[in-house]
Order: sequence, then C-alpha cells, then structure tokens
Amino acid sequence: MASVTRENIGLLNDKLTVQLTKEDYYSGFEQSLKKYAKTANIPGFRKGMVPAGLVKKMYGQGVFSDEILRKVEGELNNYLNNEKLEIFAQPLPLDNDAAKLDMNNAGDYTFSFEVGLKPEVTVDPKKIKVTRYKIEVTDAMVQEEVERLQVRNGKMTEPETVTGDDNVLNVKFIESDKDGNETEGGVSKDNSLLVKYFEEKTRKKFIGKKNDDSVVIQLSKAFGEKELEAILGDLGLTKDDADKYFKLQITKVGLVEKAALDEAFFASVYPNNEIKTEADFRAAVKAEIENHFEQQAKNQVYDQIYHELVDHSKLEFPESFLKRWLQTGGEKPKTAEEAEADYPNFANQLKWTLFSSKLIEDNKIEVLPEDIREFAKQQLFSYMGGQLGALGDNQQWVDDYANRMMQDRKFVEDSYHRISTDKMFTALEGQVTSKEEKISAEEFAKKLHHHHH
Repeated sequence: MASVTRENIGLLNDKLTVQLTKEDYYSGFEQSLKKYAKTANIPGFRKGMVPAGLVKKMYGQGVFSDEILRKVEGELNNYLNNEKLEIFAQPLPLDNDAAKLDMNNAGDYTFSFEVGLKPEVTVDPKKIKVTRYKIEVTDAMVQEEVERLQVRNGKMTEPETVTGDDNVLNVKFIESDKDGNETEGGVSKDNSLLVKYFEEKTRKKFIGKKNDDSVVIQLSKAFGEKELEAILGDLGLTKDDADKYFKLQITKVGLVEKAALDEAFFASVYPNNEIKTEADFRAAVKAEIENHFEQQAKNQVYDQIYHELVDHSKLEFPESFLKRWLQTGGEKPKTAEEAEADYPNFANQLKWTLFSSKLIEDNKIEVLPEDIREFAKQQLFSYMGGQLGALGDNQQWVDDYANRMMQDRKFVEDSYHRISTDKMFTALEGQVTSKEEKISAEEFAKKLHHHHH
C-alpha cells in the first residue's frame, strides 16, 4: 500500500517520500491501457480494434510512466491536504526512481520531494510605531496655486516685447561661439520656454527684446541645475556639453493673460461648487491642498507600517529551499549566482505577503463585488480629470464602463488586491501607536524624495 513519510532536513525544510508498491498502480495502468486501445488511431486498424499487445508494445511504457507519476502526485497532494501543511510554492523533486520505471519489470518505486514550510506569523499592531505628519498649508502656497490656476485658465496674448519673467518665448537654439557666430554643422533646434526658467542675470538680457532679436548664452551659466538638465536633453546633448554657447533667436513673444478672479473663473475651476467670492475660492483651494497633503501623509503612515514589518520584524525562512526554487520554479531557469542575488528582495516580498495575509485575516477584511465596481468608477473618474460629477445623475455610461471592467479577470484580480490592501491599512491606522508631528511642506517633500521603496 502507498505510503508517505516526512523527515526534517533543515530549518522549515522537510523531505517527503512517496513509496508505491506494484498493487498501488498496476490495475490503474491496465485500465489506462484499455482506454488508450479504444481511442488509438493506428494505420491498418479500425478505431477500437487495435490488438492489445500492439498497443502495449507501442505506447505501454509511456502510459505506465504517466500512471505512476499521476499516482505519486495524488498521494503527495492527499498528504499535504490531510496534514494541512502550509508550504511555499510547489514541492521540488529530490531522489526518485523515474529512470527505473519499466513496465516489463513492474515493482516498488520511491519518489522524494523537498518542501519549504511557511513560518508561523503573528502581528501586534500596537507595537508598530509611526509618525503622523501634519503639513502646514501657508498663504504663500495658496497664492501660488491660485496663480497657477489663473494661468492655466488664462488667454495667450502676443505682446510686441519681452517685459518680465512670465513671458513665453518661442526660440531657436543655434549653436555658436561666444560672439554669436554660428557653428558649422552645430545643433539647431526650436524650443519654447518661460523667461523665468533662465537664471536671473540671463533674464535681464531678454527684457525689451522682440521677434527676430537674439541673445547669446552659455548653457551652464544661463540655467540652474534642474533646467539645464532638461535643456540638454531637449538638445540631444550631455553634461559634457554644458559649457557650449548658443544663439537664441526669438521667433515669437507670448504672455498668458491671467484669468480674472470672478465667478466665471471660480465655476470653471470648481464646477460643482457655488463659489461667489474670492475669499471662498481661496478657502476651497486651501481645502484641496490640505486634502492632498492629508492623503500623502496617510500614505506615508502606510509606508512606515510596511517598513516596520519588513525591515524590523524577524521571520525565518527555508532559505536553501527558496533559493533552489528560484533557480527552477520560475518561467526562466536561473543560475545559483542569480538566485543568490535575487534572494534578499524575494525574501522581503515573501515577508510582506505573509504579514499582509495575516493582517487581512485578523481584521476580517472582505472585498465585495460592489467595492470593485466602485473602484472601476473611481478609476474612470480620475482618467477624466475628476469632472464626472458635472454629469449629475446622467451617468449610465459610467455604469456601463464598470460592468465591462467587471468582466476583465485581470482587472478584478488586481483591484481585489489593491482594495484589500487599502482596507487593511485603513484598519491598521487606528491600531498602531502613533505620534503627530507638524512639518513644513518643504521638509515633508524631502522625506518623500529621499525615500526609496
């Protein structure tokens, strides 16, 4: 009778051995052979009338091997289910008698497999310490956003001359020497940029200029670091070319006439709000900035939770098994060296999967079909720039879009994962140990900028 034995061979690493006797598989082999004879298509014989001996001679060894391997797989899966073993990936084959399989000398066979066991996971949210950042929204930030909205909703005019930092210049970059003499075979390219993108000394050179006038600049002195990088990229140049000179020939002078702070402007920015005064408009802008920072701060808390669990919580893994699985278990085989290099990141992913699964279970997180449908609607809402609300109740096409997405298996799976993770973080937010810290937008931006996840 078939049997499965288990032996520990390392940390969270066991060997499972399946032993088969002839009685376990031989009758199944004979039945499979008979079924094969009924469907075999051999020239010279009618279907189902092929002699059993010929079928066995031609196909018997393959059927014999398949039957044994099917029986081994069945015994292994039954054992894993009955013993309720929590394992990583699939069992990896070790020593086995596959090479000895011979239908003419049927006997007892042994197959061994290596399994990696999942560690026991416990999480106490109260031990996770986080900082909740409260970002101060200043009047200057509100003013900057108001002006940005005025420009975005403004009208482009074409004044005769350049008058200040807000002028838009269409220019031709022509490579030259410092005196403006064009370089033969040099770079020549059109571009469009605001006067304020130049360094202050260079800006002054453009004041009073008009169409067809030109200004000679040295790239490294004309632009700050960030703008220089962008300009070099536009011109197809590298940092080694930063000291080159260019003659900038003005082809058009533009100026955006900012939208007036009136009810028409307020309605174009916030079509669903009835804003009558500038004070109310600024309050709405401030609330929007605060909501933006509040969401970013919340995401930052989630990020701290992630790192607290992944970087500072200990979980033991069957390392040798997982490295071997990395070599053989993926779509493309890897060398031992590649598996070794990939393992740290892979182990962190496993860690997070185990922790998040446990937290989802502990918090009884559920994702309902309506959650996924609403997620699809919100996704469309974001694609449309947040303007769906202006449609009022006439949103049948939004429902149709959600219904279509509910038929997309990949979308449903991805959405399920995102929604369950978001619900888990929301649940954790009220359980972790936290302290509030006020911070400026600049300092908060630095924290985001220096974070690598």
